Amino acid sequence: MSALRILRAGLGATIQDGGRRFYRRYGVTPAGPMDWVAFRTANLALGNEADAAAIEIGLGGLDIGCEDTPVALAFCGSAFVWTRDGRALSAAMRFTLHPGERLSARPGPWGAFTYLAVASGLDTPVALGSRATHARAHLGGNEGRMLRAGDRLPLFATPFASQSDAEIAAPWLTKNNAPLRVVPGPQADYFTEEALDVFFGAQFRLTHAADRMAYRLDGPEIAHAQGFNIVSDGTAQGAIQIAGDRKPLVLMADHQPTGGYPKLGHVARADIGRLAQLRPGDICRFVPVDVETARAELLVLESEIAQTSRYMKPWRRVPTTDDLLRVNLISGIVDSRDF
Repeated sequence: MSALRILRAGLGATIQDGGRRFYRRYGVTPAGPMDWVAFRTANLALGNEADAAAIEIGLGGLDIGCEDTPVALAFCGSAFVWTRDGRALSAAMRFTLHPGERLSARPGPWGAFTYLAVASGLDTPVALGSRATHARAHLGGNEGRMLRAGDRLPLFATPFASQSDAEIAAPWLTKNNAPLRVVPGPQADYFTEEALDVFFGAQFRLTHAADRMAYRLDGPEIAHAQGFNIVSDGTAQGAIQIAGDRKPLVLMADHQPTGGYPKLGHVARADIGRLAQLRPGDICRFVPVDVETARAELLVLESEIAQTSRYMKPWRRVPTTDDLLRVNLISGIVDSRDF
């Protein structure tokens, strides 16, 4: 059976699918991709189901190869640097990897995550209805942990379909510094009007206390009006908790199922991927929107992603100096006196 082989794995590389649903009542959160937009785009570029299992690659990067047969792959996300046997590829494309070739991903000028999808998805074990890795719970993925060198990832036994190399020129994959949209609540009344004005009027910086569970932001203090303890209730990805330190903590893909700090609001799902792509030190701002606006923007984005195939264009690699040096550009030597 065909497989991908991990040749090198930096910190943060995991297997993710659309997430583990219907288990929050048992204390199990969904996991899934940090940037669902890039994740789905990579899958749809191959004609996969949108939530098929793929590899999420963090700032530690990844090197990978394939076994036995060629494999159709697609990758996209932030501005990672991709190479095949040392030769540059686009930051977002579909292509075929052949046995013996080495595909490498390294962080580029911006962004924290990129995604590598394989035609038909990864055939890794299913745990509670999902292949998504939740490393803290040692659940899903490959032995419930991050990927490491030597791991073998089985592929579904589907016939290889040759596809031409193509760049994914989707506009939603470009860097976007617009304010992140936030739906206030459900405990917005735990904050003074002045505190809400401060939150939506200031800029915040992502600290190094940032992982798949939550992003801690630094900026002006957000004052509580009624204290900072509530009866624990359910949480969701994008929830903005303000604890006793008065600093925003935004819950991410591996968030806890319940929490006892008031939630000022939730980052709109359409913008969760942009938030996830921040690196420590990056700046962000927030703007309030109502539920109807957030839902309408999400539906527009989902409609655009569903048409990923429209944004595929033929990819032609630009020759480099090294390429020219590998080619014999002179067929022979002549003597001008012979003419």
